[in-house]
Amino acid sequence: MTGARELVATLTRRGETVAAAESLTAGLLCATLAEVPGASAVLRGGLVVYATELKTVLAGVDQRLLAEHGAVHPEVAAQLAAGARDRCGATWGLGLTGVAGPDPQDGAAPGTVYAGLCGPGTAVVRELALPGDRPSIRAAAVRAAFALLGEHLH
Repeated sequence: MTGARELVATLTRRGETVAAAESLTAGLLCATLAEVPGASAVLRGGLVVYATELKTVLAGVDQRLLAEHGAVHPEVAAQLAAGARDRCGATWGLGLTGVAGPDPQDGAAPGTVYAGLCGPGTAVVRELALPGDRPSIRAAAVRAAFALLGEHLH
C-alpha cells in the first residue's frame, strides 16, 4: 500500500502534482499529504465539497447526476477527481465520496465509499466497503485513495 510519504517522493521524482475533491473526508486527504515534508512541491490544493451543492459549484459535478443518484455514486467520484485536477491545475486528481456513518445516506450503507482518480490517460473509480466507525472509515478512505494513485504511478 502506498502511503503519503511514498506518494510525495514518487510525485516529486516524476515532476507531477496532485489535487483532491473530498466529501466524506472533508480535507483529511490533503491534510495527510501536507504533513509530509516537501509536500508543497506536489500538492496543488483541494476542494472540500461536503455539502452536495458544492460538488457542482466547486468541483463541476453534473447537477443532474446528483439529483438522480445522490452524492454517493461512482460517477460522482469520477467527476470529483476530474474537477479537482482541472480546477487546481494538477497532473492527478483524486475524488472521494461516500458514507462515514453512523447512518445511511442516499440509500448507501456506512462504509460505502467511491474513490476516483483522473490523470494522464487515466480515469478510474474504485468502490470500497470499509468497516468501522466514522474516523476509521474516513482514514481508510484516504489510504485507499493513496493506494489507487500509487498503483498508477508505478
